[in-house]
Amino acid sequence: MSDLGAGFGYLIKGQRWAFGHSRWFGFGLLPALITLVVYAGALVGLGYGADDFVGWATPFADDWSSPWLGLLRNTLVVLVFVFGAFLAVITFTAMTLLVGQPFYESLSEEVDRSEGGEVPESGLPLWRELWISARDSVRILLRVALYGVVLFALGFIPVIGQTVIPVLGFCVSGYFLSEELTAVALQRRGMVLKDRLVLLRGRRMMVLGFGVPLVLSFLVPFVAVLLMPGAVAGATLLARDLTATPGTGPAPAPASPYTLRKG
Repeated sequence: MSDLGAGFGYLIKGQRWAFGHSRWFGFGLLPALITLVVYAGALVGLGYGADDFVGWATPFADDWSSPWLGLLRNTLVVLVFVFGAFLAVITFTAMTLLVGQPFYESLSEEVDRSEGGEVPESGLPLWRELWISARDSVRILLRVALYGVVLFALGFIPVIGQTVIPVLGFCVSGYFLSEELTAVALQRRGMVLKDRLVLLRGRRMMVLGFGVPLVLSFLVPFVAVLLMPGAVAGATLLARDLTATPGTGPAPAPASPYTLRKG
């Protein structure tokens, strides 16, 4: 339970850091705002186009009598929009981090610098960092989708499906959200996705303490935008803890394709 509280503590510390550094807070808002505008436009377009899409996808129902035709297509329109909104929620962080890779990497470096010790840098060109981030985000989203299908199926179990399964869903989402956010700092420390997942599994309760409250707050889009800079800052602080050797501060990065140099 102490790890659970410590993880939540890093979330709070990150928000305090961001709000206490107004220039970096504003700097970190830009990618989230850009992503929000794009997603909002996509959802508005989906709202207008869902009727036509459902009509095109269900030609077999054209001759159905009322009320069955309306019932079928109205239900499918709602499901299409709900599915689109669900995709927007689970991909928002990944897309924001991809759009804001240079922004959040600089913010993460500044957090490291303010905390003292070595400030690792990837030493990679921007296009390479973007490629790695996009590739890893796809891998994480595929894992989330797999868990989502399993949890969706388990949701039909009476009682358990309406109580335990939603809690597990938030835990899974929080765990992988933490992975995406800590990746900004851990990639600079030379850790590939496989190593990052092993590291996070070793402190699972701390990771959940950080990620689950963030997932709950990210359900509100504008809150997600406001908390994003602090989430990256808190994830950097969490990454420093996860990679630290007791009594020595942050541990040196493991051998990897990345090249580290002091900032």
